[in-house]
Amino acid sequence: MTVVDQSTLPLSVAMREGSRAEHRDAEDSAFMAELLAGRMNAQGYVDYLRRLRTVYATMESAIRGCRRDPMVAAVHDPMLERLTALDADLAFWAPGWSPGGDHTLDSRAVDAYLTRLEAACDWGGLLVAHHYTRYLGDLSGGQAIGRILERTFDLDGRGVAFYAFPEIPKPKPYKDAYRARLDSLHLSVVDQARVVAEVKIAFGLNQALFAELDR
Repeated sequence: MTVVDQSTLPLSVAMREGSRAEHRDAEDSAFMAELLAGRMNAQGYVDYLRRLRTVYATMESAIRGCRRDPMVAAVHDPMLERLTALDADLAFWAPGWSPGGDHTLDSRAVDAYLTRLEAACDWGGLLVAHHYTRYLGDLSGGQAIGRILERTFDLDGRGVAFYAFPEIPKPKPYKDAYRARLDSLHLSVVDQARVVAEVKIAFGLNQALFAELDR
């Protein structure tokens, strides 16, 4: 097997290639397999949305708070934010849901995720790694999940706001431009390695969340 020196790669390529195994492991989780196969029940999906809602609330608050950091500024885009969409979906799937309600979760996986996101505020590159992992996933495989949910539950556009990006009608050009902004950062070898390592951690945190839901 050929080993690629990731320090010589553009940042976006190093992030993708350096986290390929972790990305595959998260996609291959039993929970995600059930979701992609259309075998998820409504309660299982609500449990998933509640965890995502907590993660995105923390991540988006951190990103907004650090948006003047040059690395964070390169990727920050309010069009990507998902918290409002998650609240709309939870109101559909869990009648009585309120954004101002008690969102306490008994979830060790979410607690670990939030702890990592809060620590990532210490350096913009770490936040960028989490931003990349979540949002580019939403604009890629997330689109397929939205279509599967539509078919499985005959939703007719309801309850899938999380996967809808009305201001980004064509995800591919947006993702290409996003990666170009990452590459324009021209990080040092050490800093690029730190970002790639954090992407691997981000995928691991998502895999832990899926494993918890599967149990």
